[in-house]
Amino acid sequence: MASEDAQVYVISVAAELAGMHPQTLRQYDRLGLVQPGRTRGRGRRYSLRDIATLREVQRLSQEEGVNLAGIKRILELENEVDRLRKQVEYLRAFAEPGRRVFTAHPSGDVVAMGPMGRSQRRRGEAPVDPRAVGAPGAIVLWRPAGR
Repeated sequence: MASEDAQVYVISVAAELAGMHPQTLRQYDRLGLVQPGRTRGRGRRYSLRDIATLREVQRLSQEEGVNLAGIKRILELENEVDRLRKQVEYLRAFAEPGRRVFTAHPSGDVVAMGPMGRSQRRRGEAPVDPRAVGAPGAIVLWRPAGR
C-alpha cells in the first residue's frame, strides 16, 4: 500500500474521495489550503494526507462555519504545532538519562558536555571557553545525576 504522503491521486479521484467537485480542489490549491504535487505536465497529484486535509477543510467550513481565511490559519497553526512537537521530542531524546547533553555556545557551535559540565571537543577543534557555557544566549540541557 502507498504511504500517506504518496502523491498518486489525480484530481477527479481526489475530489470523489473528498466528496467535493474538482473545481473546489483547484480553488483550494490556489488559496494554499492544500498543495498537491505536480506532474511534469503540471497536473495535480493528491496524497491521502491531502485528501484528509480536504475533508477537514470541508468539516470546518460546513459544520463549524469557519471561513476559508480562518481555515487556512487553523491549518497553518496545526502544522506549526506538529513541527514543534517533533522538535520537542527530538530535544527530549538528548535530555533522557544516559544520553549525552549538549550546549549551544554563543558562537553558534554545538558542544557535547562531559562529566562535571566540562565541554568535550573533537581533535582539531578549538577549545570552548568554559565561562561561555551557560552564558546569556547559550542553551544548556541539563539533567541532575541520579534522575
